[in-house]
Amino acid sequence: MGRTIKCDIAIAGGGLSGCLAALALHQRNPSLDVRLIEQGDTFGGNHLWSFFDQDLSPEGLALITPLISHAWPSYEVRFPTRSRDLHSTYCSIRSEQLDQAVRARLPESAIFTGQFIVDLGPRHVELRDGTRFEARAIIDARGTGDLDYLDLGWQKFVGQEIKVAGGHGRHQPVIMDANIPQIDGYRFVYTLPFTSDSLLVEDTYYADDPTLDHDVLAGRIADYADRHGWHRRTLIRQESGVLPIAMGGDFDGYWQSGGAEVPKIGLRAGLFHPTTGYSLPDAVRSALLIAAQRDFSATALHDLLYQDARARWKERGYYRLLARMLFRAAEPDARFRIMAQFYRLDQRLIERFYASNATWRDKLRILMGRPPVSIWRALGQLFERKKGMR
Repeated sequence: MGRTIKCDIAIAGGGLSGCLAALALHQRNPSLDVRLIEQGDTFGGNHLWSFFDQDLSPEGLALITPLISHAWPSYEVRFPTRSRDLHSTYCSIRSEQLDQAVRARLPESAIFTGQFIVDLGPRHVELRDGTRFEARAIIDARGTGDLDYLDLGWQKFVGQEIKVAGGHGRHQPVIMDANIPQIDGYRFVYTLPFTSDSLLVEDTYYADDPTLDHDVLAGRIADYADRHGWHRRTLIRQESGVLPIAMGGDFDGYWQSGGAEVPKIGLRAGLFHPTTGYSLPDAVRSALLIAAQRDFSATALHDLLYQDARARWKERGYYRLLARMLFRAAEPDARFRIMAQFYRLDQRLIERFYASNATWRDKLRILMGRPPVSIWRALGQLFERKKGMR
């Protein structure tokens, strides 16, 4: 028979969303007994999260700024027809930095790593070793629910951080370099220069199939590095990911699949940008929303988080429309033209788009002009919009 731990809130999952919720709760409500449970040995796994500073509110920036590992005042995009510099601050957070912050700020009694969860409900969590947590509320932040409820495309990638003898010559991020063969959908290379001789090189695809061949993509990264003269290089670390891109689906079915009446955040709550797959801005916002509450019962937190996630899903119907146009109105090897046209637009519109704050004028402007896809296919996706709003 295992031990029973009673607490105010237990957070299941020590990824980005779970860690930020724990940090925000402890910062604003230090008397709350919060426990953070993670299956891995470290919090955050092996990841690098990036975002634009305008994606976050001032309060959100205050929460996340101590975790930022790197920041650049501008970035670049490259397409066959043009390149462009944009002057927006771009930031990255390393998972190691997140792990260190959690361990430094939370009391030792709050931290549980290497723990496999076998059962979870609105007010309890049971671990494989028999330990049981009983709380006023459990918050589930363990990743996705049943993705069969959603109509999805995928953003998949393999990234390698390398050290280049003699330096690499990059001074700002190139968040999209599409001057490469278009394979398996819209393909681009993403580079982040951390120091004068180290950078991340990531091979990324907007693809119909989530299958990821690490060896093939690692070979393509090597080819890209060779073409840019980075011949003498050392591999520092490698990461990979497959992010959902939402085109539509049954939101309520998806929410229930993650556990009826269980408060949920992050991917488990369906909170990610429908056209980029990025989840950091939503993770920050959810953390602040939870920390600002006074009623920490399971019912109150469930209702709060469900209504917030449902509202985000409804207001992002336009973004799901754009995702459908990207995946279904363009041939895979021609999808880059949609992004090339998008990056011709006003920088402030681009910033609002990434922050999920596009105005109605922005939405009209994005769809105006000669479409870089079949007009009939594009119209077909407009008629499918109702499906994407469910």
